Amino acid sequence: MLTSPVLVLNRYFVPITITNVKRAFIMLYCGVAKAVGDNYETFDFESWTQVSATREEDAIRTVNKIIKIPRVIMLVRYELVPKKEVKFNRLNIFRRDGGMCQYCGKKFPYSELTIDHVIPRSLGGKSTWENVVCCCVECNRKKGGRTPEESGMKLRSKPRRPLWNPFSNVYIKSIRYKEWEPFLSFVDASYWNVELEE
Repeated sequence: MLTSPVLVLNRYFVPITITNVKRAFIMLYCGVAKAVGDNYETFDFESWTQVSATREEDAIRTVNKIIKIPRVIMLVRYELVPKKEVKFNRLNIFRRDGGMCQYCGKKFPYSELTIDHVIPRSLGGKSTWENVVCCCVECNRKKGGRTPEESGMKLRSKPRRPLWNPFSNVYIKSIRYKEWEPFLSFVDASYWNVELEE
């Protein structure tokens, strides 16, 4: 329960990261953050302890209280959005390419896609954002260990490093709560988040 996720917003209600319940309570108690309610109301620690929990599993029991778990908190004095890099992993490569094979242009479920090195590793190609693309199994076999030019195939778009957003590096699919919906449009995950080596 204490390790379940809590969405963290800057003071302008822009998502910046995810923390856990334990840290969220510490931040609330120290006055660094406020809990965000269903109608965008904000609560300090004392007022949050007065908010009643609707379900047993969404609350922490103390000796004399039941305190609702905040699913969204807002940092009181933080207004920036941190600038970070998107992790180089399968999910983020598939997100960047929209789940579309970059050779035939067809969309596939992530489970039916592979990653292709535009310049094959056997020819000195590196595992970098600029040299890997989403590829279906059929196109990957057709291309083999050749460059797109050598195999008579054409890339639909030049691979680039994607821009970071607060959820580029989120790991667990099941952490999306209804309380998060007003603040974000997606949170995906699975083993696809394992960072790849360059």
